Amino acid sequence: MKLQVTQENLSRALSNVARIASGRNTLPILSNILIKTTNNRLTIAATNLNIAITNYIGSKVSEEGAITVPARLMQEFVSSLPPGVIDISLDDYKLNIKTDQYQSVINGVSAEEYPVMPAITKGKKFSVTTSLLKKALTQVIFAAATDESRPILTGVYIYSLDGQLYMVATDSYRLAEKMLTTASQEVKLLIPASALQDLLRILPEGEDEVMVTYDDQQILFKVDDVELVARLIEGSYPDVRKLIPSEFDVTASVKRSELLNITKVSSLFARESAGSITIQVDDQKNSLSIRSIASQLGENTAETMGKIKGSGSITLNSRYLLDGLHALAGEEVMIGFNGKLEPSIIKDPTDPSYTHVIMPLKS
Repeated sequence: MKLQVTQENLSRALSNVARIASGRNTLPILSNILIKTTNNRLTIAATNLNIAITNYIGSKVSEEGAITVPARLMQEFVSSLPPGVIDISLDDYKLNIKTDQYQSVINGVSAEEYPVMPAITKGKKFSVTTSLLKKALTQVIFAAATDESRPILTGVYIYSLDGQLYMVATDSYRLAEKMLTTASQEVKLLIPASALQDLLRILPEGEDEVMVTYDDQQILFKVDDVELVARLIEGSYPDVRKLIPSEFDVTASVKRSELLNITKVSSLFARESAGSITIQVDDQKNSLSIRSIASQLGENTAETMGKIKGSGSITLNSRYLLDGLHALAGEEVMIGFNGKLEPSIIKDPTDPSYTHVIMPLKS
């Protein structure tokens, strides 16, 4: 192997890829990244057997070759180099890296030992813009479970319904759903939330198309010169439609910034009670108030005015409410509920594509 590549491009590719390599894996080679030349381009790749990321870089290749080297060392070293051209060559299993000021050797391991995730040969496809996908991921991923005892809930479910494509996640305490785009075929994909966190990290800004290819076992996201492949989670996702109420006895439309502020203040007094806050909606006063009590510290009541229909109260986890409010972008937010034990919903009245559901706490 012998080639020239710019420090900027190589450092960006290593940043995209190296995080997947894990030293905690049972296979030591998985803490390495694969470096090889393919069709006069440099390929940087890493996998943990469940997720794989590949980044292609334009480079000046004189000799073909392949090697694996420690991911962390390679990433930190290249990011420390000054901008400019880097000369890379391979001598047996030693990777020589040379610039005007630096000359280094990194010991590698044969690329033949590096595992490769199988390619998707007969997959189905759809596409979505990077801006829409990034927004959807930030609005949905956090609602997925982190507890591995129920693996299905650690995933994000992408499914089609009535000609539309949706993305949804739930940990059984709250649920977030985003409508993505039109669907021309039936889609049922359960993707690890961890893989989508990595996808969110590497997605570029702008309106590029992300091409999504999938089969029964894997899904591939491709944008520009970066590819991410992930194994799908097996199993049936819950029927989330049953969890999303469509009508409410009590609704309040208030300024999102004001509800965010009074929720933050109330959460300070809710730490002793696992974040428990009580929302009181009063159509006589046209007000929404939040009350929280800390037996050792005191109590707090905060209020905001808005458009109110009906009166009632519900007890929610303040952290879940804050997460939902942060996921919204509009100036106004609508919160609706039917009873103390039924799911509540928060939405941006001007954006019907996103819904956030929070299960109540027993008050």
